This record gives sequence, structure tokens and C-alpha cells, in this order.
Amino acid sequence: MLDLHLDVQPKTAQRVKRVLDLAPDAETFAQNIVAAQIAELKRGILNLQLDLKRFEEKYNRSTVDFYREFSQGHMDDREDFIVWAALYEMLEKNERCLRELE
Repeated sequence: MLDLHLDVQPKTAQRVKRVLDLAPDAETFAQNIVAAQIAELKRGILNLQLDLKRFEEKYNRSTVDFYREFSQGHMDDREDFIVWAALYEMLEKNERCLRELE
């Protein structure tokens, strides 16, 4: 059993209570929240993969190879490389979060 207290604004609290009232039970409500977060992570992962693919095509190298060299200081600090590395780190974080939720 989870006794959950959220410190949110009154309007947000009202909206959450309304959504909870619409659910058949608290278990379904909680499962739907988790499912929504999983779906959001999957969308984010797909978008990040598409962005990374553009860099891979532009520089004709895999993201994993790029990131290994970048993190070892073998690449310059041009804006594209900084963005590419950040996108890859975001992808890794989202994939880690998804594994924890599934």
C-alpha cells in the first residue's frame, strides 16, 4: 500500500482528484500513470534516435564511436559535437528510466 502525498497547487490537486474519480479504482489510476510515463519515454527515445541518426549521417560515424572519442577528449568542441553528445546522454538516461519502469 502506498500512501502518497503530493505538494501541488490547488488547481492541480483538483485536476488529479478528478482524474482519480474517473478511474475505476486506485490501482488502475496508478497503472495508467506508469503507462503514460512509459509512453512518454518511448516517444522521447524515438525522437532522440532520429536526431542522433541525423548526426550519424552527417558525420558518417556511429553515435557510440563518436561518443567514446568525444568523452576521451579526441574530438573538438564544435557546437554539433556538444549537441550530439548531449542527445546521446539524454538517450541513455531515458533508456535507463524506461528499463526501471518496465
